[in-house]
Amino acid sequence: MRVKEEKAVITFQTTLQAIQAERALQAAGCPGRLIPVPREITAGCGMAWCAPQGDAQTAEQCLRDAGLDWERTYCLLL
Repeated sequence: MRVKEEKAVITFQTTLQAIQAERALQAAGCPGRLIPVPREITAGCGMAWCAPQGDAQTAEQCLRDAGLDWERTYCLLL
């Protein structure tokens, strides 16, 4: 059985925002990947960036540095 871990889930209003964020975060070397938005969350486009909880602030800073917007950051057990 897989052990659930705390993850940071960053949601976006549009698919374009999610794809731009993925490119920026990968280019900056931020850990994580795009995932479908978990059922516990209602979000605009249905895609979210998932990363270890400890990397949430780093990912948000990378998005700020790239001039990108996001909807909200959640902490979930996934």
